[in-house]
Amino acid sequence: MANISGKKRMRNALLICVGLFSLLIIRIGYIQFIQGEELQTLAYVQQTLDRKINPNRGTIYDRNGEVLAMSASVETVTINPTNIAKENKEKVAEALSNIFELDYETILKRVNKKTSIENIIKKVDKEKTDELREWMNSTGIISGINIDEDTKRYYPNGSLASHVIGFTGSDNQGLDGIEAKYNEILSGEQGKIVRTSDASGGVIGTGEEEYIPAIDGDSIILSIDSNIQSIATKYLEEACIDNECTDGGAVIIMQPDTGDILAMVTHPEYDLNDPFTINSEEIKNSWDTLSQTDKNVYLQQMWRNKAITDTYEPGSTFKLITTSIALEEKIVTDIDKKGQFTCTGGIDIAGTYIRCWRYYRPHGAESLRDALMNSCNPVFIGLGQQVGVKKYYEYLNKFGLLNKTGIDLSGEAGSIFLKEDKVGPVELATLSFGQRFEITPIQLITAVSAIANGGNLVTPRIVTATIDAETGEKTEIEPVVKNKVISEDTASKVRDMMKSVVSEGTGKNAKVEGYSIGGKTGTSEDGVNTNKYVTSFMGLSPTEDPEIVILVVLYNPTGEGGHQGGAIAAPVAGNILSEVLPYLETEKAKEKEKVTVPNVVGKTVKEAKEILKKVELELKINNKKEGINEANATITEQIPNAGISQEKGGYIVCEVQ
Repeated sequence: MANISGKKRMRNALLICVGLFSLLIIRIGYIQFIQGEELQTLAYVQQTLDRKINPNRGTIYDRNGEVLAMSASVETVTINPTNIAKENKEKVAEALSNIFELDYETILKRVNKKTSIENIIKKVDKEKTDELREWMNSTGIISGINIDEDTKRYYPNGSLASHVIGFTGSDNQGLDGIEAKYNEILSGEQGKIVRTSDASGGVIGTGEEEYIPAIDGDSIILSIDSNIQSIATKYLEEACIDNECTDGGAVIIMQPDTGDILAMVTHPEYDLNDPFTINSEEIKNSWDTLSQTDKNVYLQQMWRNKAITDTYEPGSTFKLITTSIALEEKIVTDIDKKGQFTCTGGIDIAGTYIRCWRYYRPHGAESLRDALMNSCNPVFIGLGQQVGVKKYYEYLNKFGLLNKTGIDLSGEAGSIFLKEDKVGPVELATLSFGQRFEITPIQLITAVSAIANGGNLVTPRIVTATIDAETGEKTEIEPVVKNKVISEDTASKVRDMMKSVVSEGTGKNAKVEGYSIGGKTGTSEDGVNTNKYVTSFMGLSPTEDPEIVILVVLYNPTGEGGHQGGAIAAPVAGNILSEVLPYLETEKAKEKEKVTVPNVVGKTVKEAKEILKKVELELKINNKKEGINEANATITEQIPNAGISQEKGGYIVCEVQ
């Protein structure tokens, strides 16, 4: 019996051994074939000490080659704690804390850690690391202390174009603006220094390091002109201060043919070299008492590029769009036909009475030119009703107002319109004169640029070219024309009427002596029942063949100057254009010789034409009918009246009977 029990125990022990051995084989196989690659990678990571080398981030230039953002050479200090001798740890901690003005206890903890690598300080100027080098040479303590090349982003112009350029984080990654949008192009590829170590972090073998160089990022050229940006910044800042614009302001200046943004300013700006310091003295004084959530909110507000991220009601500047549609659809064919429209102070739309801004003294009989000069709401409401919802929305789409513009900046917002099938007579009425919907400033200036360039919708752009870091080769980025919106004839007529708005209408304050300026003023409520206003001016120059389009937007002006676009936004545009146009060497408008208008009332049409021909003026009959007998038809009224100065080649409008 004892013999049988012994055999049984031996058999069981053998089975257990075989089982354990089998499990061991399975485990080895699993490690070898299933986890082998992963463990091999982990072993490599553990046995190598990688110190990253940041590449030089690409330079950002303006259109004239001026540097807007660049990478400056700095250095980063790290340590390998396990390679620092025990008797030297306190000395190293003391030296590092003294040289770089760091907390001694914090540095000592890092020096005593059992890790392979610890960061001490990043992006420090070379004069500081040279102090460390001198200390290392004088003490002979070298092992375990690393000084590696690094780069730091620097913005030579401080806050100029801050909302366009954006900034980078401590790891050289773009966080906002162009820096974020073009991060992949600008950032390049990291290099590294590799050294083999044992499991405890000690150096294996000779300790030789493998140097893998960083690959620098490519550079980019912006459409921004630093000089024009500076001019726009100066006058926008003055306007926001003088008019007490509590919510700031924005200016965009654009080339209509190419879509190039020559200037884009949001006020107030912030320091790109110190982007995490708030730019409001009031908020700065209470900064330390704010929660982190509140701090983030204020910083996000500071970084917002209102020109592309904030929507607003454009108000009467949008009448340029309604005017273009009415002409293109042949609802109006003669822009100077006196009496084609009549302003009685308001208009009833589906039971809702909508007043003209000058309801207390109606404009009376008007041509389309008069209506635009006077910014008469009832006329544009009537035009909108004739166009109809379906056709109006077709043009909104053509003008790019139902979609984002596609500008190459992060954070662009879209417009806010009612769905087409939700638009009734009242909604169409308010739409036609620029209220109860919202668009961004970049959408409006892009749409009006189509009027400026003869009818083409062009995608606005900020970056015009890239430069290869290795070869220096420049790659141009071509302008993008999306579609034809209106005819050249329609665009020309609208520009001519815009010229009258500035020379005789609500935009007089945008005049610049010697130059042909066209524009349209606008004022709208910033939300419903907020008692806040947005005032603006939309302009272009020269009116015959525009080189630039400008949009000025002031948010919630509360100063003594009021909130009307003609009073406070138009002067800003005029001041900017008074410096920008000479800078661009824009040809001044040639002044035509003027003559005194003769009296032709009571004359026949034939006689009047002969009289006007002698002074190089033309006759235009306002109420001309088919088959009029010029020898018998008598002129009963003329505009302008006799005795008024008129440019040669102009015309007078007459009524006949």
